[in-house]
Order: sequence, then structure tokens, then C-alpha cells
Amino acid sequence: MARVVVDVMLKPEILDSQGQTIARKLPQLGFDGITSVRQGKRFELEFDGPADEDAIEQVHKIAETLLANPVIETFDVRVE
Repeated sequence: MARVVVDVMLKPEILDSQGQTIARKLPQLGFDGITSVRQGKRFELEFDGPADEDAIEQVHKIAETLLANPVIETFDVRVE
């Protein structure tokens, strides 16, 4: 069994209001020195067989069509 992880993040030029809210709250909670926070999503897909080239290609197609909005988000695929 193989696990493939897809991390989805907003593109750098897109405002991340949730990340900004978290960054503003951190000093109030006693966490100093953090200047920026970006929030994202993580998806884990498990396969019956190995995470071969075909499986990775399939995950890329899934990410492009369902998991990420390519207009405002980027994604990274990796095998765990």
C-alpha cells in the first residue's frame, strides 16, 4: 500500500486572510518572532499498489481537477 500526499497552498500573490488572522493572534498568545503565516490544505491518498509513475500522474490529475483551484492555488505531490 502506498500513500501519496498533496499539499495545496494559495499562490503567493493571493491574500490569505486566515493566515493573517493567525499571525496577528500569535503575539497575544505569547508567540513572538513570527512575521507571516500561510494556511493550506493537506490530502492523503492511499493506493492498493505501489506509488509508481502512473499513480503519481493520476494524483496530479485529481489535484488539478478536484483538490486545488488552479486559478488561486498551487499544489505539491509527494510519496510518503
